[in-house]
Amino acid sequence: MNRKITSYIFFLLAASLLFACKTAKLSDAEEKQRIGEYHEAATIYRKVYAKTSAQKRDLRGYIAFRMAECNRLINHTPRAISAYMNAERYKYPDSIVYLRLGQMYQKAGKYKDAITHYTTYLENDPGNILAINGIKGSELAPVWRQNPTRYEVKRMDKFNSRRSEFSPMLYGNDYDQLFFASSRGSRNNERNESVSAITGLFNNNFYVVKQDEQGNWLLPEELEDPVNTKFDEGTPSFSPDGSTMYYTYCAQDPEGPRTAEIYISNRSNAQWSQGTRATIVKDSVTALAHPAVSPDGKYLYFVSDAVGGYGGKDLFRCRILGSNSFGPMENLGPDVNTPGDELFPYVRDSVTIYFASNGHPGMGGIDLFKATQQPDGQWVVENMGAPINSMADDFGITFAGAREKGFFSSNRNDARGDDHIYSFEYPLITVQIEGFVFDVDEYPIEEATVRIVGKDGLNEKVITRRDGSYRVELERDISYVMLASARGYLNQHFELKTDPEEKNETYLVDFFLSPVHRPVVIENIFYDFDRATLRPESKEGLDEMIKMLNDNPTVTIELGAHTDRKGSEEYNERLAQRRAQSVVNYLIAGGISADRLEAKGYGKSTPKVINKPLAQDYDFLEEDDILTEEFIETLTPEQQEIADQINRRTEFKVLRTNYNLY
Repeated sequence: MNRKITSYIFFLLAASLLFACKTAKLSDAEEKQRIGEYHEAATIYRKVYAKTSAQKRDLRGYIAFRMAECNRLINHTPRAISAYMNAERYKYPDSIVYLRLGQMYQKAGKYKDAITHYTTYLENDPGNILAINGIKGSELAPVWRQNPTRYEVKRMDKFNSRRSEFSPMLYGNDYDQLFFASSRGSRNNERNESVSAITGLFNNNFYVVKQDEQGNWLLPEELEDPVNTKFDEGTPSFSPDGSTMYYTYCAQDPEGPRTAEIYISNRSNAQWSQGTRATIVKDSVTALAHPAVSPDGKYLYFVSDAVGGYGGKDLFRCRILGSNSFGPMENLGPDVNTPGDELFPYVRDSVTIYFASNGHPGMGGIDLFKATQQPDGQWVVENMGAPINSMADDFGITFAGAREKGFFSSNRNDARGDDHIYSFEYPLITVQIEGFVFDVDEYPIEEATVRIVGKDGLNEKVITRRDGSYRVELERDISYVMLASARGYLNQHFELKTDPEEKNETYLVDFFLSPVHRPVVIENIFYDFDRATLRPESKEGLDEMIKMLNDNPTVTIELGAHTDRKGSEEYNERLAQRRAQSVVNYLIAGGISADRLEAKGYGKSTPKVINKPLAQDYDFLEEDDILTEEFIETLTPEQQEIADQINRRTEFKVLRTNYNLY
């Protein structure tokens, strides 16, 4: 039975049944509900329901539904579920009870039950967006919970009380003050002398928390300024210069509905003045709440139930023309607004707003969403996911400027449904590359240059420290090209692709630069015994040689082969020449021009001079020892074999550095 049909039947029942059965107490509850005093209305409905005979099924269903609605609006979710179930049991004649049960079960985190009731409701109203999005949210919520974002969320117990705190807003150039509203009760009895009939809590006042010189948050203090009154104040937002506060103000008219209005307070003589009504609309019936000033101070965003919206409460904005002068209201449109409620906007920049909603697919209650405006004017809305959102109400976010940190309010894990302040921060992901620039003998090169060019536009040049070290910050999932250089050394090139995963990562890359003015041993070059044929295990070292020559295209080199002391000089020179030529041939086959290469067989004529690394590797050798035949013959047989092996080497030395420059 759809709602259009049930409305007619319902009013027939109401006319015939309530005329005879309605009591003064029931009428009191209805009146309290009409003017928005939901807490008191729910209390009266509960008493009337208990006294109503179970035989009066229609009346019991009517009372149960209205009691459920009041409890829903003051966040008493378990009581709301129980009352809606009673309304269903007594055949309340409107299918909306299934929609409400779906919403309450979703808010309680019972997603399967929520989907069941949403599905039942859709049988009567197949195109209902709230039910469709409710099912989507109930299906997505377990996925979001199992795959949370990297935001870290903490309950700010230092800020919170046993009552309610909500809508934090950072203030000051350094974001070192936090304003919020709280119903914890005032020290000034003249301001908070009564309990709100709407919520059953003390009326809300503004509190402020400040940081000390070390950046630690102090305890909250009630704002003693005239802006606080005996009525409700909340959801503050500040002009860019910090001199004007826009906020929500709710007076209590004993006879009329509880209408929210936007008020303005000015800061003068270190005090916030008593608020005055913002003249955005002429009437006092249209609800306006949750103001948010754009960072440039040109627009005021807010919530309203103005006629012509998309259902429930919508997000609007208007231009700020003066101290209390505004342009016409502009609805943000159907990309942002839904048939549900869109609430608590926060303007991050000219194309990004955050807001709370129970109309978009969410985890339950009201969730926080990010909306980004595209070049064509359309908005892309995305749920912020867990752990920012929960199955409860999550709303009222504020950021510390451009940093991904700030505060929001939530009633998660509170049995009474009271709101509290939570902090959030997206941990900074550090991706960096660090290392050393050495020469080939592992001596650090001070003031070497490491240049890094990335596909993200990075083009950075860093100079190594005295110990040859360097460090550069990078980004995730980016390809980089690096080049290390130093005066008197050949360049060395390296390519790196950073990992796409969101995690801290440090890449270690050391460079070993070859000197221009002295020979350098090519490591791991091996030949068959008594032959010039290169063995397969030489490939890696020779490929590195090809890379070095490509990194330094203006260089020509000599490839020199050396043998040990065994055999005649003539034989060793011929063998060494053939071996040097084998290396040249490999390099030519690898794409190096032949006119950049020269082969030279030295045989045993140039014994190795021991450098520092070799002296560290072999304790029988000292730096600057020369491995002549006479020196080697003073060693033990085992030491002689090592010395002969060191002498058997292939080296290169730079001949020119201006190849093809002229």
